[in-house]
Amino acid sequence: MSAAGGARTPPALSIATVTAEPTPERNPLRPFVGITLGLLLLLLVAGGMKSYSDLRQARQRVAELEQEIGVAKERIETLERFIRRLETDPNILERLAREELGLVEPGDVVIVLPEEPAPEPPAGEPLAP
Repeated sequence: MSAAGGARTPPALSIATVTAEPTPERNPLRPFVGITLGLLLLLLVAGGMKSYSDLRQARQRVAELEQEIGVAKERIETLERFIRRLETDPNILERLAREELGLVEPGDVVIVLPEEPAPEPPAGEPLAP
């Protein structure tokens, strides 16, 4: 012990006194674990890319369907306006009955024109099958 208070100073460390621990023996499965982890990472990346592609296609299909819905809604509105006109305007009903169904009122004169026969092909030309 020293006379200055009894505290001991630690001995100075030198390079010779500090020794490195011996390296542990290398695990023979280490390369296989690394390869396996690499393959798993590759599979995860490939699965993520596939999922992203599927998501993008689904979003595109949703956009197409929304556009079709918009067109269908416009068509519905047009038909509803037409129905309201049919319900309120008797002149349009009469016109449609005459044009579409060929109906006539009593006292109307109906002229029926004969149908024109199909023209005959000129002589010497073969008939089309």
